[in-house]
Amino acid sequence: MVAVPSLALAGVLSWASGFRLYAALFIAGMLDRFHVVVLPDKLAILSHTPVLVVTGALLVVEFLVDKVPAVDSAWDSVQTFVRVPLGALLAWGVFAHASPEIQAVATIAGGALAAGTHVAKAGTRAMVNASPEPFSNWGLSFSEDGAVLLGIWLALQHPMVFVVLLALFVLLLVWLIPKLWRGLRALWRGFQRLFPRGAERSIDPR
Repeated sequence: MVAVPSLALAGVLSWASGFRLYAALFIAGMLDRFHVVVLPDKLAILSHTPVLVVTGALLVVEFLVDKVPAVDSAWDSVQTFVRVPLGALLAWGVFAHASPEIQAVATIAGGALAAGTHVAKAGTRAMVNASPEPFSNWGLSFSEDGAVLLGIWLALQHPMVFVVLLALFVLLLVWLIPKLWRGLRALWRGFQRLFPRGAERSIDPR
């Protein structure tokens, strides 16, 4: 039987990894450092000073970059290769002392959750960035900052509530991601119509 607190911890770390990886790493490490929570042995390294310095610095970078339209999408593209593997690794770290079967399921589920959250975040931002005004982008970014803090608090204080909400979030992802994909394809087709590839420039004979 998987304990609900462990399930909530693995869930919140993988979920947050998809859009605020460094905040999740830094906050988890700080909470363990000051004995607010006790992280599993495989994740205790997050509370070591060198790791906190690096994750804290990257948290600041991500916080600032995420507020700049277009730059945030470029950052998301690069972070694809970081967020998903670490989301899987963090879930594994929570269940590292469980049976191999549970470890495998946790790793796969953690990676899938991080990937789904990342795709939803990056896709939503790409569509919002099509608008020239920055306020929608800022609103989404600050909402994501708050969501990480709220999610971590819920997972630690009310793990069952968080697990239920996470299950509902997964259902939302299943519904949302295909719509985002269709929206991004429509956006790309519109971009191609504005800037047709291979179009010849008109030359005035005069």
